[in-house]
Amino acid sequence: MPAVMSKTDLLIVGAGPAGMMAAITARRYGIGVLVVDDQAAPGGQIWRSVETQAASERGAILGRTYQDGKATTDAFRASGAHYEPRTQLWQVEPGFRAFVTHDGKARTIEARAIILATGAQERPAPFPGWTVPGVLTVGAAQVLLKTAGQIPAKPVWVAGCGPVPLLYIVQLLNAGGQIAGYLDTTPAGSHWTALRYLPRALRAAGALLKGLAWKAILRHRRVPVIRHVVELEAHGSDRIESLSYRTADGREETVSADHLLVHEGVVPNVHVPLGLGCAVEWRDQQDCYVPVLDPWGETSKAGIFVAGDGAGIAGAKAAQCRGALAAHRLAVQLGYADEQNMLKDASCVQKSLARELALRPFLDTLFRPRSRIFSPTDDTVICRCEEVTAGEIRAMAQIGGCGPNQIKAFTRAGMGPCQGRQCGYTVTRILAEMQNCPASEIGFYRVRPPLKPVTLGELATLDQEGEVV
Repeated sequence: MPAVMSKTDLLIVGAGPAGMMAAITARRYGIGVLVVDDQAAPGGQIWRSVETQAASERGAILGRTYQDGKATTDAFRASGAHYEPRTQLWQVEPGFRAFVTHDGKARTIEARAIILATGAQERPAPFPGWTVPGVLTVGAAQVLLKTAGQIPAKPVWVAGCGPVPLLYIVQLLNAGGQIAGYLDTTPAGSHWTALRYLPRALRAAGALLKGLAWKAILRHRRVPVIRHVVELEAHGSDRIESLSYRTADGREETVSADHLLVHEGVVPNVHVPLGLGCAVEWRDQQDCYVPVLDPWGETSKAGIFVAGDGAGIAGAKAAQCRGALAAHRLAVQLGYADEQNMLKDASCVQKSLARELALRPFLDTLFRPRSRIFSPTDDTVICRCEEVTAGEIRAMAQIGGCGPNQIKAFTRAGMGPCQGRQCGYTVTRILAEMQNCPASEIGFYRVRPPLKPVTLGELATLDQEGEVV
């Protein structure tokens, strides 16, 4: 039977903190809402499986911030928004007509407005051996812990910087896991540079205290911490057997390893905005591209909004605020509220967002990624899908005047299943280094539809008659 086309006032893509809060807020105005998400349940990455795990022993292990997500998912379920899990967006046409796939069938959704709440991804950080089995990201390890309660049977090495590795180490220890050591890649001296932003960051003192508490737990549990790691390499063939590291003061060591988890921060998921032609700009503070947005989250394409960490990394509370603000603005644009009353309703949300954003300059400066991840050695694979090395990128770039799209054509980097999500930033930074110019002048891959893989069988199910939701 052919798939059905849906019609709705507002299509929200993503059911994480931003998407759920946008739906809750929009429904308070009476807006018709359809939420699609490629996961099986609401919560996003930070609150993954929270509905089933918040009250369990695993929920206690994951901590209060995780458990607090249950209230939002409950409110989302009760909001009256139509919710379709396991549904993947793969194209949007002007107007708007969105193409999605669910359970092997494709259909179109007509919407008057769209909120993209697709979140963030871990920053790709290629280094020699990062493709060896047994090397994972911290985020992937967290997924295993949240969804299945799985922890490594043997002690693990964690390498990286920022709050996420600290949080995971604490969660793993609470779950009965063991840490072989933490290779802290936070650049030497960054804490002194970040001090200038500390007074402003104190507006979000609770988050700072939480980070200090995590560090105290590491000291109490006597987790070995090696600071200012600048180079990292994993060794092994069928799986990781050992790792080597070098610190800023020249200390080098090779140690045995059964697992290595890495994390060098997160970056906004800009793949969909780029694919829809929305303007983006380079943000030096976070070393990444972000969509160009107005204060309500509207992109350069009228009627398309971005909310959550996809608008710039700021955390779950800020994501909820951004989702709510986008919905407030759309209530006026779609004719469900007048401007004056909406501004009153939104004022407290704007203040909460400002408080959450006050913390970012401090964190962004303190945990600025180390320079090596932007300039990997020639033999390092940077495009995992097509197995293209940094050396191959540099060789092609020597032709002169190459941009990311020329590199894609010459080397196939960015043409694999991830469509450049894992290699795009590395290609941009290598080209910037070779051309001695800022990354902002290089640009990013041109993203073409489909945004996610779709089969001919799924395309064959498309139909143009449908229902209003």
